[in-house]
Parts: sequence; structure tokens; C-alpha cells
Amino acid sequence: MTQVAYGQGESALLDAAIRVASRDGLRGLTYRAVAAEAGVTHGLVAYHFGSRAVLIRKTALRAVSDSVDAVPLESDAPGYERFAEGLAAFTARDEVTQVFLFELALEARRDASLLPVMEEAYEAYRARVRSELLNNGIDDPDLAHLVFAALDGLVFQQVTLGTVRETRGGVDRLRALLRAYSARFDSGPPAGPTPR
Repeated sequence: MTQVAYGQGESALLDAAIRVASRDGLRGLTYRAVAAEAGVTHGLVAYHFGSRAVLIRKTALRAVSDSVDAVPLESDAPGYERFAEGLAAFTARDEVTQVFLFELALEARRDASLLPVMEEAYEAYRARVRSELLNNGIDDPDLAHLVFAALDGLVFQQVTLGTVRETRGGVDRLRALLRAYSARFDSGPPAGPTPR
């Protein structure tokens, strides 16, 4: 339990909500659970959010915003040398938020009101991957989707199985595959999906 300091208010409650949902699932995300985690009264949680639906939505938006901005995806130069570098370390540091996002994805299957939040998150991640591909001369949204799905799977396996070494190895292999994909085109990478 982390006590909410004066002036932190909603932000500290959202952090507590992420921890609760990561530990207990979204079904366990209640005013009382967040209040206990934050060291405040459940009335304060009700005051800030008004309804459980608002609590869940604001917690989801906070987690998505924090994660999308912080996940290390783009390189600073072409060649994929630093693409997703540090993903395993980031996931280990931010495991609580990553677990929450997977909980949110599963809950969105049951609660359609959460689907736009998940779609927005996944689209933001795919856009960052697509930016890396564009930086390497590849304009292929389907490939960006596939690469993000591979990274998402590595993160999922790391938070469920503790596979830090495997995450690092998977990212290294993905970089090698992307370099090989780019190299197979004599006149540069393709401008769109490869013909079949």
C-alpha cells in the first residue's frame, strides 16, 4: 500500500488502480480496493471518479498513455540496430502496467466500451513500429502489424513466464529478420506490401 500524498489526488489513485488491476484483474478494481491500496477512504475514490466505469476508463487511458510514450521502439538511425532495444528491461521495470494492459485487453472482449481504448493503444504502438519501418524505407502497415504482434507476444510471455532472456533474444532475432527483409531488395526496400 502506498499512501497518497497531499496534492497527488487523482494521479496517485490511478497509479493505485493500475496496481490493483494488475494484481487482482479488472473485476477486482473497486473503490474499496483502490482506496485500500492508496491508503485513503473509498469516498475519496468515489469523489474523484464518480462511477466504476469512469475509474476503469481513466485508469486504462492513463496506463495506455504512460506505456505508449515509454516503450522503447524506434531507433535513432536506419538499420534496426537499436529497434526495441531495452524492451525486456522496460517490461521488467514496468511489469505492473504491462500486466494491467493485458488485463484490459481481455476485459475489452467482455465490455465493448473498453474496445476503443485498446484499439487506440494498439494503433499507437503500430504507428511507432511503422515509423521505424519507414525510417528504413519500408511502407508496409501489415508488416508493422506483424512486428508489433511479435513484440506484444514477447512482452506477454515475459510478464507471465519471466522470460527476460528470451525477450532479448527474440528482439535480436526480429532485428535480424528485418535487416534480412530489407537487404533482399536490390534497389532498396519495397514501398508497400511484397507481391505474393
